[in-house]
Amino acid sequence: MEPVILETPRLILRPFTGADLDAITAACQDEAIQRWTPVPVPYTREDARFFVEEVCATGWREETLFNLGTFTRDGGELVSSIGLHQGLTRPSGVVEIGYWTAKEQRGHGYTAEAATAMCRWAFGTLGAHRLEWLAGVGNEGSWAVARKVGFIMEGTVRSRMDLRGAKIDGWLGSLLPSDLG
Repeated sequence: MEPVILETPRLILRPFTGADLDAITAACQDEAIQRWTPVPVPYTREDARFFVEEVCATGWREETLFNLGTFTRDGGELVSSIGLHQGLTRPSGVVEIGYWTAKEQRGHGYTAEAATAMCRWAFGTLGAHRLEWLAGVGNEGSWAVARKVGFIMEGTVRSRMDLRGAKIDGWLGSLLPSDLG
């Protein structure tokens, strides 16, 4: 599948390019991103290049990861990375959403706006019938975004996530097409 470009009133969601490597590298220095997401620590420009050129490109080509960068319409600043994962272990039509937000862009509702656009795309284009959100127990920022989009918390799944070799408990939420406003 070819990567898409999605637009919201305040944002443009588009594939990352080589021109975004410095912004990705800077964002991934944030302790919260490193605490809650499986980015390499320390995070280098080479890690950003690998993510953009290998992980994202392969994901679109193999239709297993649909990742986009979120940028402000006014100024083109990096807001977040947001992706939809279609893993082999998930039933057909069930897609997981994941995201991180650059520290300076938090608190503006940008990631919820971007996630809503991605969810609409997943239901419409991918034919998803259920979206799942999974985050480490205690990741209140991620839960705030998911809740704003309309996800319903289903509970805690024990030892469900692998974060740098450690098994951690996760919060699981779901979104059905009827949950989107």
